[in-house]
Amino acid sequence: MKGVVIMNTFMNEDFLLSNEIARHLYHNTSKDMPIIDYHNHLNPEEIAFDKTFKDITEVWLAHDHYKWRAMRANGISEKYITGDASSYDKFLAWAETVPKLLGNPLYHWTHLELQRYFGIHTLLDKHTAPDIWDEVNSQLQTPQKSVRSILKQDRVEFVGTTDDPADTLEFHTLIQKSNFDVQVSPSFRPDQALKIESDEFFNWLSKMEKTVDTIINSYDDLIFALQNRIDYFDQHGCKSSDHGINVMYYERVTDKEVRDIFKKRMKKEILTNKELNQFKTHLLVSLGEMYADKNWAMQLHIGPLRNNNSKMFNKLGADSGFDSMDDQSLAEPLSKFLNELAKKDKLPKTVLYSLNQNDYYVLAAMAGNFQNDEIPGKVQFCTAWWFNDQIDGMEYQMHTLANVGLISNFIGMLTDSRSFLSFSRHEYFRRILCNLFGKWVENGIVPNDMTLIEQYIEDISYNNAKKYLNI
Repeated sequence: MKGVVIMNTFMNEDFLLSNEIARHLYHNTSKDMPIIDYHNHLNPEEIAFDKTFKDITEVWLAHDHYKWRAMRANGISEKYITGDASSYDKFLAWAETVPKLLGNPLYHWTHLELQRYFGIHTLLDKHTAPDIWDEVNSQLQTPQKSVRSILKQDRVEFVGTTDDPADTLEFHTLIQKSNFDVQVSPSFRPDQALKIESDEFFNWLSKMEKTVDTIINSYDDLIFALQNRIDYFDQHGCKSSDHGINVMYYERVTDKEVRDIFKKRMKKEILTNKELNQFKTHLLVSLGEMYADKNWAMQLHIGPLRNNNSKMFNKLGADSGFDSMDDQSLAEPLSKFLNELAKKDKLPKTVLYSLNQNDYYVLAAMAGNFQNDEIPGKVQFCTAWWFNDQIDGMEYQMHTLANVGLISNFIGMLTDSRSFLSFSRHEYFRRILCNLFGKWVENGIVPNDMTLIEQYIEDISYNNAKKYLNI
């Protein structure tokens, strides 16, 4: 293939590994361990039917708002991003953008995926794009590049998808009946139940009524329906819930008050901010109690400021690349929420994420308030998320956790991705992890005890997540 071939100084076998200890830890300990990806947005239908992709644009660009943002920043017309341009022209627009990405993790991810999945060690740019297009597309048509083949190639052991309570889980059922040797489990994402202020809330209620075959006229009916779905998800191997929380809330409320708030909303009346927070607090606490009963983990993704560009939101909808991080108060409402569950001995395993790095020490310290002797690291300050999912962000998250808590119990990496090629990011994370410990040993921050350090690397790469989620 013509073009600039990646030289030994860039993305070779020792990529990101700055000393001999780091190289030893990665190549001899972490590299070949299985992958547990406990939170992603993969489509279970595509796994059920072992989808193959028609071209690289479909697998790379169709749903990736990280790449969309980069292309917009490079002045690419929306026609070539989410518009009606051909797949080839969209790929060329991305190829034109890639050389502008030095310092951005997308540059690494792009070439890591080309290397690992397609054996291509050529830098992508507008000159090499035609040959790479042809080579990748020819490989994508083969059974070796089907969805299931990719998962097995990557040694993926567990996948936790993200699923609405109203989902019938029909595709998870098909996967489980097929005896596929990768465990694909649903994760319970009841965001729509909490968005009572949204006009879509009523459409979602209708879907839930059909799914559970019951009428939802009251708050108690809603709780019954959600418990019904939690039971159903649990029967289908669910290990965790997930909540997208823009701004953390906690507002005291009685059972009578929350029932009255629900009645008011069912009449399509507008709720006050206090009423909204009361409803969400009561429902989230109730859900947390249900998760504890199932021994699930409760994931809280906190802090995005969504749909900032109203013009583009109205044109393209949500999750199109116009979200960023918020900076509102987190510590007090999160403390009150976790404490409410802990007082009842109903705090489930809890995984905390923030989109804003300013909250990292808040979350790491908060996690320490609610640990107990049931599970090591029961409350997790977890991996760098979204905009922080890069070298500096990952290192800062791990430094913070080590400074305030026990990095030894850290459950490690997840992709949070819609792409089946994103599992190479586990390699990216593991290289950064091994390099961090390698530097610590080299600088005398931790002892040069390879038995001890190797155990840390194995646990963070794989063992801790497996144990934490009872896989």
